[in-house]
Amino acid sequence: MNLTGGIVLFAVIWFLTFFVALQIRPDSQADAGEIVPGTPAGAPANIKLKRKVVATTMIAVILWSVIASVLLSGALTLRDIDWFGRLPPEAPADQ
Repeated sequence: MNLTGGIVLFAVIWFLTFFVALQIRPDSQADAGEIVPGTPAGAPANIKLKRKVVATTMIAVILWSVIASVLLSGALTLRDIDWFGRLPPEAPADQ
């Protein structure tokens, strides 16, 4: 994995984690009892964005470091997940 691959992997993990974090304990305007005119009652009232961004970043760093270390160590390769046998056979090591 090169630098660009590491950055892309981190961005994907961060956004996936962020979209999951947005759905944890959402407070709707109906729950808060203050519905802004012109908005649906299910619209978010207080999303606590800073807290969710910080938590997302911490979780993404942990997940990224685990996934990157597994990929860089060679413990998991593309041949390990070639379930349909579409990759060509490996070349001998002495060539």
